[in-house]
Amino acid sequence: MKTSIGLLYGGKSAEHKVSMQTALAVTKALNFEKFEIHPIYITEDGQWIKGPQLSAPAENIKQLEFSPTAALPSPAFNPSMFQAEDSGSAGTLDVIFPLLHGPNGEDGTVQGMLELLNLPYVGNGVLASAAGMDKVIMKNIFAQAGLAQVDYVSYIRSEWEADPEKAYSQVEEKLGYPSFVKPANLGSSVGISKCTNRAELEEAFKEAFQFDRKIIIEQGVTAREIEIGVLGNDHPECSVAGEIVPKKDFYDYKAKYEDGDTALVIPAEIEENEYQDLKEQAVKAYKALDCSGLVRADFFLTKDGQLLINEVNTMPGFTPFSMFPLMWKHTGMEYPQLIERLVELAIERHEEKQKIKYTF
Repeated sequence: MKTSIGLLYGGKSAEHKVSMQTALAVTKALNFEKFEIHPIYITEDGQWIKGPQLSAPAENIKQLEFSPTAALPSPAFNPSMFQAEDSGSAGTLDVIFPLLHGPNGEDGTVQGMLELLNLPYVGNGVLASAAGMDKVIMKNIFAQAGLAQVDYVSYIRSEWEADPEKAYSQVEEKLGYPSFVKPANLGSSVGISKCTNRAELEEAFKEAFQFDRKIIIEQGVTAREIEIGVLGNDHPECSVAGEIVPKKDFYDYKAKYEDGDTALVIPAEIEENEYQDLKEQAVKAYKALDCSGLVRADFFLTKDGQLLINEVNTMPGFTPFSMFPLMWKHTGMEYPQLIERLVELAIERHEEKQKIKYTF
């Protein structure tokens, strides 16, 4: 009997296109002899449409985009989307694979729905997803766990609108320049600006607040950008480390997905003691957020050897050319194996949850 997988992708998010790239790559890597693939597409305006079961890998993104028709009449979510009645399987799909990046998918909202439906799903649970999506909450948890990181401040839109001069002055007093302004709840470097003076800071606030009601401003640091993949549930394991070497000032959305103007060095050229420290801090962060399945942990490594955690990404870029799969490839786990391992971890965690007693 094949394992039936529901691929959940697209999403009402600024990272919709990134999710589509991920979904295309996953269909090309899955073994159709072992898995039944059921695509569930979420449009940019939030409509859910379940497509017909795939009989072969998608050749392009267009094949994964569906519109409501007589055959696909479900422009809104309903639990029947997770049924496998159109295949040889019976009942609900065996596992859901959320390939969603950003809000309305990576932030715990979809994970909460899947928990209510008691369905196995790949990746992090509600708490880790929500905390990992909100950079402010995440950094507060890291601080509580004793993880070293750069200084930061945060604001909500109403605070800034009430007294923008106060916000700008506080950033200059507490952090200085350069500093980085980011939406608190987005990834893929969307809405991020580097600021070296007051005029750039003011524009950066306006830019970031277009994408979120909360923003975070981080102190700039001269350091190497080192990343590591973490995989597992209660006993996580780490990949080799990788380094991002941007040719621009910083690793923005254009450098990541459009220009290809960034070098990825895998494995990163770091000392053995630095690698051991990296693994230890990555697992510490993983456990602090109660993660499961996978994360990519991002760090700064300064010239004097200080390791500062930047963030963890609970649904990292997942094409074969993304850092997370590449690091695991260099560790000895090819892309198709990685996907199968994540499915195994999802089922393992779901079975463990079924041991919980809900009556007294």
